[in-house]
Amino acid sequence: MENEGSNRCSCSARTLVSIMASIILLFQPDYCIAKRQPPCPPSSCGQIRNISYPFRLKGDPSQCGDPRYELGCVNNVTLLTLFSEKYHVRDIDYKQYKVVVSDPGQEEEANCSFIPRNFLSDSNFRPTGLVGPDDFGSEPFTWEPWYTLRIGYFNCANPVSDDPRYVKVERGECGRGGHVYAVLEPSLYEVRVKDIKVGCDLMVATVVDWSPKENVSYDEIRGVISEGIRLSWLPVICEDRCGRGTECKVINGEVQCEEHYCHYAYHTTDKCEPWHQIFGYIRAYLRGVIFGIASRITFSTKQLDNPVGLQYFYGGIFIGRQIIPIFLAARYLFGVVLILVLLIYKWRRKHSSIYENIENFLLDSHLNPIRYEYKEIKKMTGGFRVKLGQGGFGAVYKGKLQSGLDVAVKMLSKSNDNGQDFMNEVATIGTIHHVNVVRLLGYSVYGKKRALVYEFMSNGSLDKYIFSKEENTRLSYEKIYEISLGIAGGISYLHQGCDIQILHFDIKPHNILLDDNFAPKVSDFGLAKLHAANDGVINMTTARGTLGYMAPELFYKNMGGVSYKADVYSFGMLLMEMASRRRNSNPHAEHSSQSYFPFWIYDQFHEEKNIDIEDASEEENILAKRMFLVALWCIQLNPSDRPSMNKVIEMLEGMIEGLELPPRPSFYKNETYRHEKISSVHENISSDFSEFTYSDSQSNKSISLY
Repeated sequence: MENEGSNRCSCSARTLVSIMASIILLFQPDYCIAKRQPPCPPSSCGQIRNISYPFRLKGDPSQCGDPRYELGCVNNVTLLTLFSEKYHVRDIDYKQYKVVVSDPGQEEEANCSFIPRNFLSDSNFRPTGLVGPDDFGSEPFTWEPWYTLRIGYFNCANPVSDDPRYVKVERGECGRGGHVYAVLEPSLYEVRVKDIKVGCDLMVATVVDWSPKENVSYDEIRGVISEGIRLSWLPVICEDRCGRGTECKVINGEVQCEEHYCHYAYHTTDKCEPWHQIFGYIRAYLRGVIFGIASRITFSTKQLDNPVGLQYFYGGIFIGRQIIPIFLAARYLFGVVLILVLLIYKWRRKHSSIYENIENFLLDSHLNPIRYEYKEIKKMTGGFRVKLGQGGFGAVYKGKLQSGLDVAVKMLSKSNDNGQDFMNEVATIGTIHHVNVVRLLGYSVYGKKRALVYEFMSNGSLDKYIFSKEENTRLSYEKIYEISLGIAGGISYLHQGCDIQILHFDIKPHNILLDDNFAPKVSDFGLAKLHAANDGVINMTTARGTLGYMAPELFYKNMGGVSYKADVYSFGMLLMEMASRRRNSNPHAEHSSQSYFPFWIYDQFHEEKNIDIEDASEEENILAKRMFLVALWCIQLNPSDRPSMNKVIEMLEGMIEGLELPPRPSFYKNETYRHEKISSVHENISSDFSEFTYSDSQSNKSISLY
């Protein structure tokens, strides 16, 4: 039994060693085996005799020599191809492992001054000397001159005489115009970039192993170039004689092998144990992954261009450069898509809940207006082609129903997130049926797009009639008076004619529409607020309305609570403008008593001056004075001093003798007002809004309004 266990252990050990050896042989290239070349007879071409390994002549048997060292023979001239160009082979030294090559220009252009044909730089070669382990098989030839001189040939349009580095090239019968100079510099790059003469173009450049003295002639330069350069093929000999991975050097013409190196995973090292190689491959893959990721991040493949000598695997580079970025990008995109899906889901859920709230509200309210689809709204407005105006909460477009009835379609553009503005306006107008309140015919809800369909008012809004200077749009005082009664009736209905009291909060000329017969209609209920009819005061967190028409209690917290009297104040400001046919505020007036028209009107009544309308009958003057007095009562600072809208209607319909002069209006409590006595005979006050003139002489106390 013990022998059987030992045999099993021995078998397992042999299997493990076999597997490890297979892994090493799989990844590790052959080394430590000197190449045995089959015997080949030497070849010759012209002056070059005894061409033997590693060189071969073109046409020799395929097993002879190294293909990288193949020579050509043309017209008894031995040629070596370097960097895709042909060079003449002048000598081969098999003891020093050197070959001398020269540019073919001299021999092929013997009747002309020699100019090199091929570009050549010392950067094309790796240095000779001690051949390092990473040089094995990396270069067919190496070159290490004791002094490198770069020679550039420039063709200049003009002669160069002020720079000794420019050596004139005499071309004999080969001239083609211009002046050719050979420029000697340790660094040809500096010559081309910094010191090149204007009008000179680089023709060709080459290198030589030469340290010239001063004031050299071109004959000397030509002689050095014709000698050629000495290249070494030691790396391949070192690999052949010592085995791949062994360092070597040449001493007295003999190749001596040094320490052995193993070459795996593009990494050369003297640590060649199997476990070293296993960890080496792992390290190579990891480094490849890191370098691949770095190259992808920096968008640079500079370190990946030459695989020889690099210490990582292509597999690691591929993983780091392709697989991992694709995985991270896919994961990132998946995360972004997931977030977008969640946001869209939440947005749709939020707006669908808003949509459901609006729908439930409209259904529960049993409203009469018709619900239209959004495509029907677009169709009835002709794609929103005719725009009637722009309100505080959206644009108004003209439309036409299938029955032929003209309508006004209001598109809400600044709705609250919860649809409160929309529901306010639908709930307010949807349950109202009054001759002086605009009628809501239908509505549309499509996501965030919400529309209201009203009856069309052909004469537009009131502001263009009371502020206009054109005669054809000016209304008579009798018509203005009738319009004021209609507006008052509509507001009174909102305050007391419904189960729910409706406060408009935005009474102004722009929101009063006129039909074909100039009957007024109160419109635009976006700021309206609904509350129980028996409630006297409502809570407001923010001011509502338009400056110039807003009641003081809306923005002065110490004025008390907000009630329906805020609409009474706004109506008073509107009534004052209707009676005067001008705006209440005139910031360009010359005196403070004139800048605010209601104050000026009050002063006229207080001083018992007549207010006569130019080109108006006595009845029209009485109507205007009655409207002024009612307006002064409506714009009282204290809400309790203002009448209700029912009382306002009684005052407008009553006799002027029954109207008392109210207290002087003001902007805030305890206001001190300095009255300015006006003594000019005729003063003209003009503003951007309207014009009026008045006189205050002792002989004629009359007021003329335009």
